[in-house]
Amino acid sequence: MTRTMECYEKHNNHPNHGGQLSDGGVSYKTSTDSPGLCAFILTFISYLLIVATFPFSLCLCIKVVQEYERAVIFRLGRLLKGGAKGPGIFFIVPCIDSYRKVDLRTVSFDVPPQEVLTRDSVTVAVDGVIYFSVKDTINAVTNVQNYSHSTRLLAATTLRNVLGTRNLAEILSERESISATMQSSLDDATDPWGVKVERVEIKDVRLPVQLQRAMAAEAEAAREARAKVIAAEGEQRASKALKEAAEVINESPAALQLRYLQTLNAISAENNSTIIFPLPIDIIKYLIPKNQEDD
Repeated sequence: MTRTMECYEKHNNHPNHGGQLSDGGVSYKTSTDSPGLCAFILTFISYLLIVATFPFSLCLCIKVVQEYERAVIFRLGRLLKGGAKGPGIFFIVPCIDSYRKVDLRTVSFDVPPQEVLTRDSVTVAVDGVIYFSVKDTINAVTNVQNYSHSTRLLAATTLRNVLGTRNLAEILSERESISATMQSSLDDATDPWGVKVERVEIKDVRLPVQLQRAMAAEAEAAREARAKVIAAEGEQRASKALKEAAEVINESPAALQLRYLQTLNAISAENNSTIIFPLPIDIIKYLIPKNQEDD
């Protein structure tokens, strides 16, 4: 056992350890030292079995990946040179090769509702939608155990952290800026995993029932206040218009008589059963000064 550990440490500290493998413009470190005698023996036996069982062995050697997939191959636990395979046909050696398919299509998932305490001490439940895709298949396989599950957990944590620094009014009105902040933070965190976060959307913000009632009462009171202000402004403008109309009528007594007749005509047209007794304006004009003198 001691000898085995010494050989393992010598293998890891070998000066030639750390070759470069490029896939899509990104470099990866691969082992360049000798795989060992056991690896050569297993490889030789595997090729021998392939030749001995030909052509039946082709069923196990030939693999196919779709246009939107890539295959990362490991030979005896080592990353095979040449990067990811696909799309199309590729070959593996049974017993010593293993591979993993990676889907390159954009994946969307719902972030479960998160209970968030905002900066102004209001508890809200917020959920969102995340869109991401794999841009580097080798990093997605070698640098993280499950890139999809890890991205989902990170999205939920980032949602709580970002919304915890905002007020309730900002959460309700600035969803686009919050989404952009979350996307930038998630993209930076998932870049070593070979994952690209393409879009983040805040799906829904649910408030407590008591807070909804309080906000509804506040909005109703604000609407009533605006309605009263508008009604007061209308009365003020109407009084000014009536004052100007009275000044115009005062300058011409005949105008007041015409207005009086128009009013009678309107009343008789609307209510046919109403009995109207016209009263001359001259009588009223003589009565007004008399009443003022009595006062």
